[in-house]
Amino acid sequence: MESRRSFLKKTGKSTLFSTMVLSSSVSFPLGFLSRPGRRDDQMRIGIIGAENSHTIGYGKLFNIDHKFPGFQVKYVWGETEEFAKNAMEKGAIPNMVSDPMEMMGKIDALIVDHRHAKYHLEAATPFVKAGIPTFIDKPFCYRVSEGKEFLAMARKSGTPVTSYSSIRQSDAAFDIKKQLESLGEFNHVVSLGPADIESKYGGIFFYGVHLVDPILFWFGENVSRVRISKNGKNATASLGYDDGKMVTLIFKNISSGWDTFVETKEGVIRLSSNVEESDPPKHYVDMVEMFRTGKEPRNHQSILASVAVLEALEKSVISEEWEDVPGID
Repeated sequence: MESRRSFLKKTGKSTLFSTMVLSSSVSFPLGFLSRPGRRDDQMRIGIIGAENSHTIGYGKLFNIDHKFPGFQVKYVWGETEEFAKNAMEKGAIPNMVSDPMEMMGKIDALIVDHRHAKYHLEAATPFVKAGIPTFIDKPFCYRVSEGKEFLAMARKSGTPVTSYSSIRQSDAAFDIKKQLESLGEFNHVVSLGPADIESKYGGIFFYGVHLVDPILFWFGENVSRVRISKNGKNATASLGYDDGKMVTLIFKNISSGWDTFVETKEGVIRLSSNVEESDPPKHYVDMVEMFRTGKEPRNHQSILASVAVLEALEKSVISEEWEDVPGID
């Protein structure tokens, strides 16, 4: 399957997605900025989780390609020793720890990168409490209630945290959002992308976030109910908006890539970007900028909104009925 990173690189000119948003970047009083010895141009990064190929990618980005001079992945903890050693070798990561807490006091920023979202927040909590800026790979978490509690703790601690789909946080997605502002009246939206509602890594959460995150960014977060429809191994989802707008998600299972189409008065159009993706890509730049300055690239409400929709979709996988999206306030 085509990786999401290679997809973004290839689709700088002709990618399609869908979503509007409450996504203004956020800054707030930050305890981490005053840590002794901290320098904006030099950061030691630790990673919790090595089962994902992303961890090798982070090592390559910082340690081999040196896309951000002065930033290095110094430590990695793996779900197994084999995973950690593989990441060390292929990502040029110098140190492996047997317990994530061994990184405490030795790193300036943290990346949490488990495959299943249910492990993310517990792993991140002690570091966020200690003022370590933290990026949590998608999906942010597995339950809205846990996410709300965690983000309240992060805010109280004065520690910047963020999480997003790399498709949402791309130059292409932001270009499409601008296009939608001048599109005029539109109604139905259809978005296609790979997802597996039976994935052992959290079902719809695992790859469905790449569909949901952009949709909410482009078309708004006021999805009130969702429904999954299944026919054998094939499945689609309906997202019902408060204003009557309907989004249909088609979960691809024999091909890769993402596409979004919108019904307008002139007919159905395919959303595509007119810009090249930057190098390094925007999702990396925004993460590093948060590590440096504490400026969060999206607000906490938008992070929780995606989790809420995914949580409702998970319920509908079982019931195949309309399920209400849990509140995030």
